[in-house]
Amino acid sequence: MRVLAVKIVLLSLVDAVAVFAMSALFFKGDYAVAGIVLIVTLLVNWIYLSPGLLPAKYLTPGLIFLGIFQIFVIVYSMIIAFTNYGDGHNSTKEDAVASIVLQNTQRVEGSPAYRVTVVDGLGGLGLLATSPEGEVLVGTQEEPLEPVDPGAVTLEGERAVAVEGWTSLAMQDILQRQQEIAALQVPLSDDLADGFLRTTDAVNAYVFESTFVYDEAAGTMTDTLTGTVYEDRGNGAFESADGQQLGTGWQIFVGGQNFLYPFENPRYGGALLSVMAWTFAFAILSVGISFFLGLFLAIALNDPRMRSKQVYRVLSILPYAFPSFLGALVWLGLLNTEFGFVNNAIFGSADIPWLTDPWLAKVSMIVVNVWLGFPYMFLICLGALQSIPEELTEAAAVDGATGWQVFGRIKFPLLLVSTAPLLISSFAFNFNNFNTIYMLTRGGPRMQGIEENVGHTDLLITLVYKTAFEGGTRDYGLAAALSIIIFIVVATVSAIAFRRTKALEDLN
Repeated sequence: MRVLAVKIVLLSLVDAVAVFAMSALFFKGDYAVAGIVLIVTLLVNWIYLSPGLLPAKYLTPGLIFLGIFQIFVIVYSMIIAFTNYGDGHNSTKEDAVASIVLQNTQRVEGSPAYRVTVVDGLGGLGLLATSPEGEVLVGTQEEPLEPVDPGAVTLEGERAVAVEGWTSLAMQDILQRQQEIAALQVPLSDDLADGFLRTTDAVNAYVFESTFVYDEAAGTMTDTLTGTVYEDRGNGAFESADGQQLGTGWQIFVGGQNFLYPFENPRYGGALLSVMAWTFAFAILSVGISFFLGLFLAIALNDPRMRSKQVYRVLSILPYAFPSFLGALVWLGLLNTEFGFVNNAIFGSADIPWLTDPWLAKVSMIVVNVWLGFPYMFLICLGALQSIPEELTEAAAVDGATGWQVFGRIKFPLLLVSTAPLLISSFAFNFNNFNTIYMLTRGGPRMQGIEENVGHTDLLITLVYKTAFEGGTRDYGLAAALSIIIFIVVATVSAIAFRRTKALEDLN
């Protein structure tokens, strides 16, 4: 009975969260996602309230988190990759129209003054306005002015200073939020063409009208100052006859345009090929050199004749004991051109641009990444060597095999049986090794001759980050397309590699 009560309490909490999420999604217009949440919630209740279904009870939490944190992310990225989502194209057309209208306003000459009080509520900052006729209204930037019940208003003379459900800002709060207040524009009505109220002193507000007029029937935006007409030409922005676009657009479906962009822009396409080639080289060399260096140390420190093996083993794994981003920051200081230890102490104060020359920067990236990665390879190789039965090597030695033959024909193949899957996962990790590259060079030095921010040491993953979050224009659609390319490449290489490693299973 106690177990049932706990189960009901936990399900009630889950249902409450689900109802809240469905309500928020429904009011935002995300009906499909709200429907999915409803179906999953009903399924969870059925599974945990039904007798039996023990495997489903254990699998359900993991499957839900898998769907939220992996499947949803992949599906959402695929959806974004086929849109123009990015700076200036991050919302709906209705939001874009409202933004253009709000951003281009000027005071109406001769407009009467409204006595206002700045208030704060659930909808954010608003204005409690007293019209010249004495009517009291309240509204926010999202909600137009609406009349207020006179019984809920507190007056000082002819000015409303408080209203129930809202908090009137004190002078200290007004001074702290004066920029936010100066930018506040409250619509007079649902029709934005009627104008807005704006205040600069938090006491008097005046009517402002937009210099841009939207014609919904014609789908045009007209600049009343210049007479220029901007049309919706189906590209997610208002565009004039001479090709000039307004800065604020909206999100639309663009098909495979993001995937075709490298082919349509040869310079960017060439840079992308260079980045992809360097990404493969970085991942392969990092894994290969780290593996053979770790294997060499494992063989040396596994030899029974080696003295003080424990001390050397501890020293060998020190780079692995520190977080990778801290290690990268240390190397950033060591490789500094003017003050770094490498140039000053090892090369006699030579001016070697380890991180600013395209080729030296690539060499530096590989050296640093090998330094960070070889302890891991050392540990797995040491463990794999110690798991090989001594009887095999002793039998081979009795049969006359040399040390190289024992290693090449017995130890190394058996070593690959256990390390091959780890090498594949290490390749996938280094293919997306964001920390080392971004901490040391941020992908630089920058490639010349292209508008996009692409560097000589950029991996595909750092290029995705810079495309989405850096630069003058953040292009989430193109970044999502590049992410899908990364996913396909890593999945393909991993599938081929795992199929090839099946041949090693016969060695067991």
